[in-house]
This record gives sequence, C-alpha cells and structure tokens, in this order.
Amino acid sequence: MIRFYYHPTPNPAKISLFLEEAGMPIRSCRSIRAKGEQHLPAFTKINPNAKVPAIIDTEGPGGREARVFDSSAILLYLADKTGKFLGAPEDRPELLSWLFFIASGLGPFSGQAVHFQFAAPDGMDYARNRYRREAERHYKVVDEHLADRSFLVGDTYTIADMSLWGGLIVRRGS
Repeated sequence: MIRFYYHPTPNPAKISLFLEEAGMPIRSCRSIRAKGEQHLPAFTKINPNAKVPAIIDTEGPGGREARVFDSSAILLYLADKTGKFLGAPEDRPELLSWLFFIASGLGPFSGQAVHFQFAAPDGMDYARNRYRREAERHYKVVDEHLADRSFLVGDTYTIADMSLWGGLIVRRGS
C-alpha cells in the first residue's frame, strides 16, 4: 500500500498520474501547505525538505516501510517496483537524461517563471524575465525533440512523459 502525500500542484500531479496509470492501491494523505503541515516533525520525518510529493511504501524493499520524496525519485522508485513505464532497457540512459532535464531545468524554471509573473513585487523585472526566458528555452528544447515523435524516449509512454506532463501544467499558467 502506498501512502501518498500531496498538494494539488504540478509535482504531485506526476505521481497521481503514475499511480492511476499503474493501477496501484493507495491511501492518500493530503499535506496542506497553506496550513504549514509540511513543516511538522511528523512530515519532515517523511521528507526532510518539507515538500510534497512524498510517499511511504508500506511494502518496500525487504518488506520494510520505505519513504521516498521528490517527484523524480518517486517516479523512478515506482517504475522500478512495478516494472511499468520504464521503456526499453537500451533507452534507459536517455530516459534518465530527460527525467533529470525536467527535474533540474524545465520544472524549476517554469515554476519560478510562474511565481515571479504572478507573485513577485514590482521591481523584479530582471528575475521575472530571466525565469520566463529560461522556461521558454526549455520548452523549445522539448518542442524540437517532440517534433517528429510521440514520446520523449523510445516508442512507448514512460515516466519521462509523466514528468513532462507535470511541467506542462505549469506552462499553462505562465
């Protein structure tokens, strides 16, 4: 059984998508950021970074409970556990490359672009423009890569596509 800690934002949405597509049994546990629940000791034991998403797999390796946090780590963990959405073994290097491109570039820059666009005080034009331009550059990389293909990696739907989907939620808001 998977205990899933989330908030309705793009990174947890990636995990929701995986869990739904894989048909995995879950018990959802909502961590509401607005109330500061993610900073309570009970949650920082699950994710020391006090962010969602996070999971606890009650049937982890060796039959022991396992905590996993960060959307990319969770996607990799669940894909390895279920054997689903990993693509072909020979495509693993490319899968990892796209997964980490999204995790370290597209996702953070898109999120910051939306934040600075809608929440930053006046006078933050440099930051607003920097994050917007960099997010646009990341989307151009993806758009060019997908110009003649249906999936980010190989010929099948993978966790890289799921991760990208979460990033596209942010793009819609920018």
